Amino acid sequence: MNRIVPMILAVALFMEQMDATVISTSLPAIADDIGVGPITLKLALTSYMVALAIFIPLSGWMADRFGAKRIFRAAILVFTLGSIFCAVADGLVAFVLARFLQGMGGAMMTPVARLVLVRGTPRSELVSAMALLTIPALVGPLAGPPLGGFITTYFSWHWIFLINVPIGIAGYVLSGIHLPEMERRNPPPVDILGFLLGGVAAAGVVFGLSVISLPALPPAVGLSSVAAGVAAAFLYILHARRHPAPVLDLRLFHDGAFRAAQIGGTVFRISVGAVPFLMPLMLQIGFGLNPFQSGLITFIGAVGAITTKFLARRVLAFTGFRTTLIIAAMVAAITTFANGFFTPATPYLLLLSILLVAGFARSFFFTSVNALSFADIDDDDASKATAMSAVLQQISLALGVAVAGAILEIETTISGEALSLEDFHIAFMIIAAANLLAAIPFLTMAKTAGASVSGHRLPVREAETRAVK
Repeated sequence: MNRIVPMILAVALFMEQMDATVISTSLPAIADDIGVGPITLKLALTSYMVALAIFIPLSGWMADRFGAKRIFRAAILVFTLGSIFCAVADGLVAFVLARFLQGMGGAMMTPVARLVLVRGTPRSELVSAMALLTIPALVGPLAGPPLGGFITTYFSWHWIFLINVPIGIAGYVLSGIHLPEMERRNPPPVDILGFLLGGVAAAGVVFGLSVISLPALPPAVGLSSVAAGVAAAFLYILHARRHPAPVLDLRLFHDGAFRAAQIGGTVFRISVGAVPFLMPLMLQIGFGLNPFQSGLITFIGAVGAITTKFLARRVLAFTGFRTTLIIAAMVAAITTFANGFFTPATPYLLLLSILLVAGFARSFFFTSVNALSFADIDDDDASKATAMSAVLQQISLALGVAVAGAILEIETTISGEALSLEDFHIAFMIIAAANLLAAIPFLTMAKTAGASVSGHRLPVREAETRAVK
């Protein structure tokens, strides 16, 4: 595949990552302007992710039915329109709805982009292709925090969403010129009941966990929403077992590599989803920094992530998926736990060094787990695997934000005081456990799992020993 194609596809990831990091850094300022608390505004974060979780299952089917290129370009337009509505929103409801519209566009952009890449790339080159796809996208988190903080501090937060407009236009035009026309397929009729059950399950659980601690809504609303989501998930499992072509195919989990990648990746992303919510708030509320200053600090993690992309293929070829994922999860746990000791007196060099290492670890984990998900999946099932992977990814990230907000709210309720630095310390230590737990699914995985993608081979002696056994 021509290298310009993954670079163009990365425009979608760039917009999503830029948007996510910008709103995290500017959360206190946006909340103050529209008259709500910072924790309440986490609804704007979760509504975007809920929209992704609801509509992503349709992405694979729509790409097969109408063509990946057409759906990708339409999704860019929807996302850009949602960005404009975010910029002009003047209240919580309008802002949350605009974010939901962005999520609808993002639900088609990123999975379809990944589908184009998987179907057009040989398995032996998939790690490099995935790395190439994400390098430009990581410019988003690199530029997002300092740029968003600068605009919020010295201008107005409304302008941070307008950044997506020229990027979206460029992505739309370039994709029309360079993105190849992929063969349309003839998928079975869309699973309407499965789509409805899956949507209720994802939205119910994520939204419920988000609103349980909101002062504006009774806790019963959140609990009822979670209960409805869990019930819908149970009904969906029963439905998917009987349906010949469910919108989310659970049979994919029969593949050991895919199963480990999804379980471990989901647990890992709960912690990763919490960090962008907690870190800017801690630096601004606990350290007294402004959005621009906090953005300059948090962007260092993206530097580590970008550097990792140039090393991923060689590291995976040397150590394999299993060893890389276990070590990355452990390092991420240690560095996240270390965040619980940061104070205004902490030397900035030490603080930045820890955040840099954390960026390395998370990037190695994500590059590895994304490639492992498709290591043993047939091309005919690529759209199903893309949809399932993307749904679990967004739900886990949304759960991370919801869990982090709930931890802070519980701590303030118990203490009866406003948020303090100690509250953030406890939250970081709790979510660090999720990083560590993410290593468990890979402990029993074969060392050569996904070798056709990673290029890893056992040493000759070890391979001969296993052959004898």
